[in-house]
Amino acid sequence: MVVPADEAPDLELATVPGPVHVAEDHELPGLGLELAVVIGGDGTILRAAERTRAAGTPLLGVNLGHVGFLAEAESDAVATTIEAILARAYDIEERLALAVTVFHDKEVVARTFALNEASVEKASRERMIEVVAEIDGRPLSRWGCDGVVLATPTGSTAYNFSAGGPVVWPEVEALLMVPISAHALFARPMVVAPTSVLAVELINPGVGAGVLWCDGRRTVDLPRGARIEVTRSDEPVRLVRLHTAPFADRLVAKFGLPVEGWRGAAERRRNEREARDGGRGA
Repeated sequence: MVVPADEAPDLELATVPGPVHVAEDHELPGLGLELAVVIGGDGTILRAAERTRAAGTPLLGVNLGHVGFLAEAESDAVATTIEAILARAYDIEERLALAVTVFHDKEVVARTFALNEASVEKASRERMIEVVAEIDGRPLSRWGCDGVVLATPTGSTAYNFSAGGPVVWPEVEALLMVPISAHALFARPMVVAPTSVLAVELINPGVGAGVLWCDGRRTVDLPRGARIEVTRSDEPVRLVRLHTAPFADRLVAKFGLPVEGWRGAAERRRNEREARDGGRGA
């Protein structure tokens, strides 16, 4: 078992059976880890995705948070989760990630990635930003707004969802662009091809400067005139899956959606057949 060095002091490693290796992040790619078990909420899983990205280690989340949309197991199922890991009874699912590049004066000033979203936001609460949105090298619209969310299908249930964007099934390969509180006639969520290049430019004479957030963790200050380009990353994030339940079931469970009264096609067919058979018997 491998434990991150900065977390080792908080763990009672002396009580753990078997050898334990305490490792720094830069050591992870060379250790050949089979998977990483992440205990916490979605924020913890996003942090783990950042730390294990260079190694390409699959992540298995055990939810201790509120929603835990990225987690595969709940805290009351730890025993069965361990059994599945030991039996290697799991699948690995690759999730589309974003490659994010920030330019200023035509120079690259930052590069990073995101599993959920890259969001361009206003730096000051009292002032909006003014941006031009671009898709595949063509201008789309100009917005005075609180920000713009550039998301993946995985992130469609995160910030994108809160901003009024669509929920996209994770099997769909697409990129999403959602303006936040835009003062514009055309300010609708958009779903574009995974091969597209999305760009947001902060207009020089705009009202204020901004900040780039990636997965709510990594930030880049954006001066006026900054340009943020988002494309599909060449390196997906790998998640461990223990269950084969449809994504619709995950939505219902995680969001507590009301489904009372649903009868389903199979039950309707059975009831119709019973009604026909009863009619013939009469």
